[in-house]
Amino acid sequence: MTIRVLPDTRVVKIGGQSIVDRGASALLPILDEIAAAREHCDILICAGGGTRARSIYSLATDLRLPTGILAALGARVAIQNARIITTLLASRGGVFVEPEQFQDLPAFFRSGCIPVMGGMPPYGYWEMRDPDSRVPPHRTDAGTFLTAEYLGSERAIFIKDEDGLFTDDPKRDPLAAHIPTISASTLAEMDIADVVIERALLDYLPRAVWCRELQIVNGLRRGEVTKALGLERNGSFITAEG
Repeated sequence: MTIRVLPDTRVVKIGGQSIVDRGASALLPILDEIAAAREHCDILICAGGGTRARSIYSLATDLRLPTGILAALGARVAIQNARIITTLLASRGGVFVEPEQFQDLPAFFRSGCIPVMGGMPPYGYWEMRDPDSRVPPHRTDAGTFLTAEYLGSERAIFIKDEDGLFTDDPKRDPLAAHIPTISASTLAEMDIADVVIERALLDYLPRAVWCRELQIVNGLRRGEVTKALGLERNGSFITAEG
């Protein structure tokens, strides 16, 4: 069994399109909650790419560029959002983490910092291609999960603009039912058309050693992020086992 490197760290993904792209009204209250929670726990923020990443993927796909190029381009957008978040948290300990600085997380936490990094996993040019698309299958949700698994965190927290997981996109289907808890295998079998997280995680999660659940919360509702950072069971959970 591998050791747990920093098991008490809260690994948090801030959605790019769902949160950052909405601007100050969505992002700033979430950062206030994170900064307040930092007094009680170590928090690592992973930033999503959002609309700009999707635009780059569309353009690069139209140009028939390989998946590895799309992954490298998408990573740069996530880093841009990470720098935005870092700057907004600068007066409260926000510090940007380059991939080569990842090993310095313990020092950042001991200094009272809130490290922020791009959520894209560093596959870059070596990213595998999905048979049906050039878009990288391992994006910022996957990178957040892999980070939590490496650190030994029991869960990864995803801050979105919805109250968790639904049977369909609740923005388009008002009759979509909320799913409080479900296993990754059951969710994969349901084959929901619009899943709030990347489908690659449904394959990753059952094979995880430490990070055995994903929590999805609505960052647009005040207090939901604070509850999640306090390890309350709000929002939705996708578990490794049924």
